[in-house]
Amino acid sequence: MHGIAVAVLTESRESQAVLQTRIAGTHVARVVFSHPGFPLAATDPIIREIQGHHAEVVIVDLTSENAQRAIRAIELLRATTTDLAVFAHGDMQNPLNIVAAMRAGAGEYIDRDGSPQAFSEAFANFTAARTRSRGSAGKARVFTVVNAKGGAGATTLAVNTALALQQNHGQTALIDFAPIGHAALHLNLRPSFGVTDALQNLHRMDASLLDGLMTPTKEGLHVLAGSQQPDNAVPTAGELARLFDLLVNHYRYVIVDCSGRVDATTRLLSDLSNAVLMVAQTDVVSLWSTSRIRPFLQEPNGRSRLRLVLNRYKKIPGFTEEDVEKATNTKILWKIPNNFQLIGPAIDKGEPVAAMADQEVSRSFRSLAELLAEATSSPEDGLELVYKHEKAESKKNASGRLFVSPLRANQ
Repeated sequence: MHGIAVAVLTESRESQAVLQTRIAGTHVARVVFSHPGFPLAATDPIIREIQGHHAEVVIVDLTSENAQRAIRAIELLRATTTDLAVFAHGDMQNPLNIVAAMRAGAGEYIDRDGSPQAFSEAFANFTAARTRSRGSAGKARVFTVVNAKGGAGATTLAVNTALALQQNHGQTALIDFAPIGHAALHLNLRPSFGVTDALQNLHRMDASLLDGLMTPTKEGLHVLAGSQQPDNAVPTAGELARLFDLLVNHYRYVIVDCSGRVDATTRLLSDLSNAVLMVAQTDVVSLWSTSRIRPFLQEPNGRSRLRLVLNRYKKIPGFTEEDVEKATNTKILWKIPNNFQLIGPAIDKGEPVAAMADQEVSRSFRSLAELLAEATSSPEDGLELVYKHEKAESKKNASGRLFVSPLRANQ
């Protein structure tokens, strides 16, 4: 469908129906998401739903009873997003509420009792303002990669998957949030800027500045390098949400390397992602760690976006994939074959194996990237990732599905 995508937030069911009717009546906009309530925090699922539905405008219904809650919602939406317009909808009799809504960041204040043309005029103003600045990259899919234990291979997976996505699908960014960033070394890059610079300049960040902070590879992959030394700075939820709102509107795919980082930032990054890939090996420590980390990264509603990627995989007689899933309570998404004789020197030289031809491990990384790129939208407006066990593929072609919510952005 064409038209401006609009989200409606109101605490009144009656207002919800009225707003939907008035928006549809403009014939230039359509309601893609409507919710009876306001977001309370930067990681609130409502914001993720708004961004997951690719809303361009959010209309916040403001009444004398909910004025403070509505104004706080406007502030929150403006603080955590950069490519989203916010309109306030309310009575004109209370000038203090109008001023407060505009100061909070509302781009328009639409009179509840105004003419039917009020919405059309507001959308026309929005379209004129957006024409010059809106990018065409669309909303990226975000995948965060974490280690089950140190040295499991998260950075190797993140680098090679990102490179494969760039080569075959384009417009990919690799963001290094590891405690000490190694992604640039894997790619033989000498970055001048990185994640720290981006977080320090969010107050003036735009697409041009974001481009300037990236380090490109010869294949066109954009790398936002990690810290080169230990850093005690902890980004807030709002800062991360704002950065990723820029990223998802500038790229098609964003791969985040958290490596061995398991802290509040990792949890926030997971909340901002479409899926989290836990890199493990089939050893006791990896599987034990996965089972402990899983609850920490699980969504509040109990639905997990976490999936296992088994790295350096070698089949162990008597120990099946079902045993791995039972031990970790986590589904296997992919298996990277063991070939350290090839990967070790490739890391030292800064030449990722994903760019090599006629190697089983190279094809495995490219196939994983293809799986992530081809994941389709589910009926629940998430992503549908299909995993297949080797045995199931050869015998019965069985498959499972992982439903994940997009970025309220995230995502």
